[in-house]
Amino acid sequence: MASRPVPVRTILATIGLLLATYVVLELVVHARRVLIWAVIALFLAVSLHPAVEVLQRRVPRCRRSVATLLVFFAAAAAVGAVIALLVIPLVQEGSRFADRLPAMIGDIRAGRGPVGNLLERMHVLQYVQRHPTQIGALATGLSTPALKFVRGAVGTATGALTIFVLAYLMVLEGPKAIDRALALVDEAPAARIRRVGAACARTVNGYLTGNLLISFICGLLTYVMLLVSGVPFAGLLALFVALTDLIPLVGATIGAVVASSVAFVHSLPAGIGAIVFFIVYQQAENHLLQPVILSRTVKLNPLTVLLAVLIAAEVAGILGALLAIPVTGIIQVVLGDIWAHRDGRPLRLPMRADKGPENADGSGDPE
Repeated sequence: MASRPVPVRTILATIGLLLATYVVLELVVHARRVLIWAVIALFLAVSLHPAVEVLQRRVPRCRRSVATLLVFFAAAAAVGAVIALLVIPLVQEGSRFADRLPAMIGDIRAGRGPVGNLLERMHVLQYVQRHPTQIGALATGLSTPALKFVRGAVGTATGALTIFVLAYLMVLEGPKAIDRALALVDEAPAARIRRVGAACARTVNGYLTGNLLISFICGLLTYVMLLVSGVPFAGLLALFVALTDLIPLVGATIGAVVASSVAFVHSLPAGIGAIVFFIVYQQAENHLLQPVILSRTVKLNPLTVLLAVLIAAEVAGILGALLAIPVTGIIQVVLGDIWAHRDGRPLRLPMRADKGPENADGSGDPE
């Protein structure tokens, strides 16, 4: 039996689809920085949107633009207050470090003090004395990384401002855009989309709030431990540990290694105490704090978390690792709803306290 020829229209449609896919991929590659900013702004908007809704309910005459502006001003003020509380001790410790730096360098050159003794045992000073040319070339080459650091700081400030503006516009105009989009579909699918979206928003809010709280606790306890041990620059180290603790799985280990190394340089008892502290704290964090947060928000098993973080870190670096768990939680909510409706069993989603249990299709009849 002779095969029928492929219609020209089908060939042209296939070619057009391939070209459109190629164009979209090229746009994603070239605009990846803007897309990353948009994703971060979306998470920020999801986090601040409930506060805007609460303010509008409490103050009925308050317009959404005013409520959004007030919430964002309050968020910016809170961030500024936290930065101010961190900057003051950091500046003090930085000035202490600058005052002690000449004496530290003199001790290192003479092989005195904990750092000098360590370098002396590792024969680092002898290497520096025997290879002055290589050391000079290394010092000269440090200017390029410094220039890259300045450019990176400017880019980071620009990105932060852009993210803030995008998040503000998303909170201000997002509900209108969602209402217009959902008006194009029937009432039942629109209700289902709203409920799935609400579940995803709760997942994001719970994860971000919980992760920030865990990092704050980690940084505070680290600061107390280092301060009691007499380790210098305890504030700087605690801030570094708190920031790295935001990175899932590996962040806490990175911060613990750096802080413990500095504690060992200070003294052997301080280093041993730091190791014991981080082992005990990480066990408590991994088996008490994180399970409670993940079980109440994203509900992911450890294998899924590990794979999500590794894949996201490979694709988008540290930012990908930070967003891996909430994004995976959103995917899990969406897939769960699709699977439930595939079998004709709408997925139960948590509702607000002022409403009774409803199904994802908005029927209002519990299973």
